Amino acid sequence: MSMPYYVAPEQAMKDRADFARKGISRGRALVALRFDNGIVLVAENASQSLRKVSEIYDRIAFAGVGKYNEFDQLRVAGIRSAELTGYQYSRDDVDARGLANDYAQLLGNSFTHGMKPMEVEILVAEVGIDGGRDDQIFHIMYDGTVIDRPDTCALGGESDAISTRLQAGFGEGLSLVDAIKLGVSALSGSDREIPASSLEIALLERNGARRCFRRLEPSEVDAVLQE
Repeated sequence: MSMPYYVAPEQAMKDRADFARKGISRGRALVALRFDNGIVLVAENASQSLRKVSEIYDRIAFAGVGKYNEFDQLRVAGIRSAELTGYQYSRDDVDARGLANDYAQLLGNSFTHGMKPMEVEILVAEVGIDGGRDDQIFHIMYDGTVIDRPDTCALGGESDAISTRLQAGFGEGLSLVDAIKLGVSALSGSDREIPASSLEIALLERNGARRCFRRLEPSEVDAVLQE
């Protein structure tokens, strides 16, 4: 009778984490940061049909890096959860914190009990009604860890270096144009330039309307980068 193959729990978790991080690092990065009238999300994305940044609910946006089909499944699950909560209770009961906790449970269960961990990191952002103090940015890791990012957030390959550049240039009261330029420069670094056609940019803005998500057209992105 053969003995069952044994792997120490610590080693199994380390192997799963290494596997997930390797898959995520192959993806192109994205950043989110606050500006004077909301939150802007800037992603490097050469595809014109596959979106990394999307609307989840009235004031809430979703972004993901890593394996596209996996974070798109999470996006759809978040929309369904938000719509169900808004329908059963109130639209005001749908918030980024609750969605981040739901995502943390899904990713945590996948990491611990699934056949393989999900190769994704995701971000959930919500723009506040009364100003920047109410804005929320949550970074959810592949293992279900939730990190509250008050001002800036970077996901994907080289996220540490990108985050350092982002934080170095961030300041209160950034205009939308300055915030976009900072996000693009943080993604590109000093050794390359990202064309407007390879950028996906969306924002959550305090506009007085119920829905706050807006995606910038390529012509708008190009105009901002030329300023």
